[in-house]
Amino acid sequence: MLKKSIIEKVLQKSLSNGADFSELFFEDTQNATIQMLDSKIIQSVNGKDHGAGIRVFYGNKAIYAFTNDVSEQGLLKAAKAVSGVEQGDSETKILDLSDSQNKSNNIFLIPFSAVQAEEKVELLHRIDSSSRKYSPYISQVNITYLEKVQNIVIANSEGMHTKDQRSYARVYVSSIAYKDGQMQTGNESPGALKGYEFFKELKAEEIGIMASERAVKMLLADYAPSGKFPVIIGNGFGGVIFHEACGHPLETTAVAKGASVFANKLNQKIANTCVTAIDDGTMPNYWGSSTIDDEGNPTQKTILIENGILKSYMVDKLGGLKIGMPTTGSGRRQSYKFAPTSRMRNTYIDKGNDSFEDMISSIDFGLYAKKMGGGSVQPGTGDFNFTVGEGYLIENGKITKPVRGATLIGNGKDILKKISMISDDLEFAEGMCGSQSGSIPTCVGQPTIKVDEIVVGGRKVK
Repeated sequence: MLKKSIIEKVLQKSLSNGADFSELFFEDTQNATIQMLDSKIIQSVNGKDHGAGIRVFYGNKAIYAFTNDVSEQGLLKAAKAVSGVEQGDSETKILDLSDSQNKSNNIFLIPFSAVQAEEKVELLHRIDSSSRKYSPYISQVNITYLEKVQNIVIANSEGMHTKDQRSYARVYVSSIAYKDGQMQTGNESPGALKGYEFFKELKAEEIGIMASERAVKMLLADYAPSGKFPVIIGNGFGGVIFHEACGHPLETTAVAKGASVFANKLNQKIANTCVTAIDDGTMPNYWGSSTIDDEGNPTQKTILIENGILKSYMVDKLGGLKIGMPTTGSGRRQSYKFAPTSRMRNTYIDKGNDSFEDMISSIDFGLYAKKMGGGSVQPGTGDFNFTVGEGYLIENGKITKPVRGATLIGNGKDILKKISMISDDLEFAEGMCGSQSGSIPTCVGQPTIKVDEIVVGGRKVK
């Protein structure tokens, strides 16, 4: 790790052209992946990220540079580069760097380095075997094992000097079912902010079966109808629609530019009264959690929407300066190669009081989207389309049969007002979120919800 005396020199050099603020982010990360395809290990890669990023502010303008030369000379060279881009008139002095002790909710029990590679490979074979045994229709199984340990140090001209360690564990399973020229894919990808104990606790065989079951069920299903009708969106990964269509527009990265449909809407009603939405970085050992954010601030539980009223945005330091709000501990980045921006952590719609059975019985004709797939969103407008990974037809208040090929098409702002029922079965799902500051771990989550009307793309007419 870096000596304080060197950090102070680098921060001072960064301020030398009249900047208002300077920050240093140092990172040392070890990661490893193992990939199995068709029951064979096809790739095993170990990597290391080691470097530092330096950021300065001139008013609301940020300048950023990074280097993998973390010697004193290398860091001073990077500091000179960022300071020379702009000319300011501030005479900012560096406050004494004092160590910040942040209590962590995240406990790591088993270091990845304490486990032999053979045990990790055996885990993948167990998943592969259960996936293949589920059905003769399973033609391919692809599994990826991931482990990552990130150590960071953050210091700035306001006297901050803090550090954090993050340990990530995840496995990704993709089963492909094939019949008569048709293919369907089922995925499962659990993860956590944990050490190797995550894999010890993992019900490996069940993960493989779940992925294959979904692929086979959709392979044998009829095509979904198209039209406008009520849709029940399943818990867990169903929250990806809120994440993409509503969560990103609530980040100050979009709000400060006026590029969000939710800009200037604080304390206004933007959703049905039953909707409360939260972004929480403090949940112990969740995939999107951390003790501090990538600007060194403690993470928080941020109420975004409460009973339909917009209460807060997700705020990083620069975004906060632009819109006049304090940080919510939401500054995040993929690595030292990226400047931080406001990003989501574990983002979810909170529990309601409705039962799943009441939701189903309230619909004469509609769709139950039990598991969502991928999709896309227009950032400025919130217009989205998402595939349904596992869907069922609802007829006369009952789930009748599985259907495939459905797509949900809508607008995030409009959908928030059409959520009429929310159950209490809140669950989360892990994913990687891509945006300006790179790809970062996030959780999406929600209970099962009912949307009164949404456009469903399918191959059949209702």
